Amino acid sequence: MADIIAKSAEKGSWLSRRIREWAVDFIKDDENLLIAKYGKMNGSVLEDKDLAQELHLHLQGIGKYVAAQDLVNYMATDEMKRCLNLNKGISLRTAQRWMKQMEYRWTKEPKGMYSDSHEREDIVDYRQNVFLPCWAELSKYTRKFTEDGDEIGSPEAEAAKVAQKERRKTKQQALKEIDEQWDDEELERTFVAAPDRKVIVIWRHDECIFYANDRRKIRWVHADEKVKPYAKGEGASMMVAAFMLEHGRLAHWTFWPGGKRDGYYMTAKILEHATEAMDILDKTQPDERHVFAYDNATTHMARAPDALSARKMVVKPPTSKSKKTNFLCPMNMANGVEYVRMQNRTFADSTSQSLYFPENHPQAGIFKGMRNLIHEQIAKGAVLPNPDKLKAECKGFKCLPRHTDCCCHCVLFTQPNFTNQKSMLKEHCEARGYEVIFFPKFHCELNCIEQGWGFVKRIYHMFPTSSKEEDLERNMNAALDSVPLKSMQK
Repeated sequence: MADIIAKSAEKGSWLSRRIREWAVDFIKDDENLLIAKYGKMNGSVLEDKDLAQELHLHLQGIGKYVAAQDLVNYMATDEMKRCLNLNKGISLRTAQRWMKQMEYRWTKEPKGMYSDSHEREDIVDYRQNVFLPCWAELSKYTRKFTEDGDEIGSPEAEAAKVAQKERRKTKQQALKEIDEQWDDEELERTFVAAPDRKVIVIWRHDECIFYANDRRKIRWVHADEKVKPYAKGEGASMMVAAFMLEHGRLAHWTFWPGGKRDGYYMTAKILEHATEAMDILDKTQPDERHVFAYDNATTHMARAPDALSARKMVVKPPTSKSKKTNFLCPMNMANGVEYVRMQNRTFADSTSQSLYFPENHPQAGIFKGMRNLIHEQIAKGAVLPNPDKLKAECKGFKCLPRHTDCCCHCVLFTQPNFTNQKSMLKEHCEARGYEVIFFPKFHCELNCIEQGWGFVKRIYHMFPTSSKEEDLERNMNAALDSVPLKSMQK
């Protein structure tokens, strides 16, 4: 038995003999037990919470690039040695153990995730109280499709139901029978028509960029295959912008982005793109009610240069009406920048209120200032706080939540004329009878066109690698054309 114990401890015959001696001594006297000769067992000084906290604060004060040597240097100070009654400091190895006990690890800096503010208060308010109710109302009057991509209520969908119930029939046989029984002109769809008897079609809009060097990186690689370096950078890029729905793509635009190429997809191009889409729909689908759904991007939400905005208004009238001192709006024109007046707002009785003094006023053409504008509103019956007792703006324009009377900027900013100011895109489309809605910020998953881009990118990655721009354009168009219509309808 002693040999087995010694062997399990990876020791030799000496330990085996000692075990037998200890056993004989214990049999002769049961109080003759082995006593550890290693002295008192001391705990780590880091068990002192005050010391551990002090070391943590010291490391935090150094910054993110801390080292075990920082603990060695800190513990070697006269103050720490006197506080802990030490004759000398600690070794580097001890400092490394302490770093682990304080939950530090020598490793690559972890990559954090982008905080997309899904649950930010204003985002949640827009999503729950504006977007979702609007989307639910519009969805009542849109076409619905089955998992196979057939329109619900169509002969194809009904044939699929019959074929599923009667397994001996194929979908084609059932469709033939239904066609014989139903008159296509009298076929009633299962969706409900809107009050104006028009079907609503929601066109999802988005953009996507394709890069020449964007190819699949994971594949089966033979052990003898020679290693080749990746191409540097992303290579040439091409952008596509389109609307997508069950009918397919609409107003498909492609261009080479860049300052010295086709430019960028800014507000002017977005308006031009929307115009092309509306021109097509006016000719091909004039009897349907069309809605354009855009991401909540800055370029989509941009307002007209002279749109109402209280952000940069001054509290008092400027000293002169020059473009440098007067409150004017810069507008980019073909021959340069032109400064124009901000558009008028309305009083409670719907009459117009100019933001500038009239021509018969001593300060004709000069911005009235926020206090005068608020006083005029009060004189017309608006219930607003006295602007003379308000400051111009809260620090950084960061007013307290749900406060509407903390500063002059906030008073004007929360007025209906300012809050209901529409974007250029919305005004442009509504002028032609088209509706525009915006997805909530950071909610790209709500736009089903993203799934279409994913399908396209998967096909695009399978093409052979090439840095040529003509190959990039050809491969991108081939990938776009590969998306089945059934997939869009699902």
